[in-house]
Amino acid sequence: MSTTIDVMGKTTGATSSAELAEQRHSRATVGDFTSPDARMVCRDVDVWYGSKQAIKGVSLDIGKHEVVSMIGPSGCGKSTFLRCLNRMNDTIEGCRVAGSIRLDGQEIYDKGLDPVPLRARVGMVFQKPNPFPKSIYENVAYGPRIHGLTNNKAELDELVETSLTRAGLWNEVKDRLDQPGTGLSGGQQQRLCIARTIAVSPEVILMDEPCSALDPIATAIVEELIDELRANYSIAIVTHSMQQAARVSQRTAYFHLGDLIEVGETNRIFTSPQHKLTEDYITGRFG
Repeated sequence: MSTTIDVMGKTTGATSSAELAEQRHSRATVGDFTSPDARMVCRDVDVWYGSKQAIKGVSLDIGKHEVVSMIGPSGCGKSTFLRCLNRMNDTIEGCRVAGSIRLDGQEIYDKGLDPVPLRARVGMVFQKPNPFPKSIYENVAYGPRIHGLTNNKAELDELVETSLTRAGLWNEVKDRLDQPGTGLSGGQQQRLCIARTIAVSPEVILMDEPCSALDPIATAIVEELIDELRANYSIAIVTHSMQQAARVSQRTAYFHLGDLIEVGETNRIFTSPQHKLTEDYITGRFG
């Protein structure tokens, strides 16, 4: 038996372990956290940094051909949860993840699973563009080469062109593939990083505030690209911009102090949220 505090800050009294498990689902995830065509299935995910719990029993599916936006105040746990999806938190000392995260039915935290090929299947695009200090060509070719995805130079050339084309960058760089990727503009660098991610044929693409360092024109280009990529990939995006979430995603999940408070169809979340915390954030009362 233990005493817990719900997301509204009310003491709930003594509860059994079974009741705690039930509360974990009922207090958060107003709306349906499941997807009928889920590619990733997350259930009761907890994350600790040392003794501090950053994520509290989050359950959320990411469907095929779907963009899921994660929104919430700074420090609410959305980026921490995103990094769980390809085990990037493994690189943080003292971080511990519990619960179940499955990709195509396979538990990604199984001890026998190598996180390196997992991160090819679940790619990551970071907040700040981070091209390798190599040529534009080598930025895209690096992943397929080390993963043995092509058999010869002609196949690799074709894959580089296809990836840059899908990222909306080929026509801008096709005549300077041997020049450094770091010499591109910020928006071009971010699209180069997206091309680098999709070159290894991922199933899921994770994006952690991919437009926060970009100007409005570059942001619009990347947002259009996200919509196009949805045809081939599942995408989870963390964003501080509610306008961006409304533009690019089919479903939106609202996080608060480590809890997933509400999730649902994006238009509903922004026009008729069902939880007061969501409403307060959407209407600007806090955040």
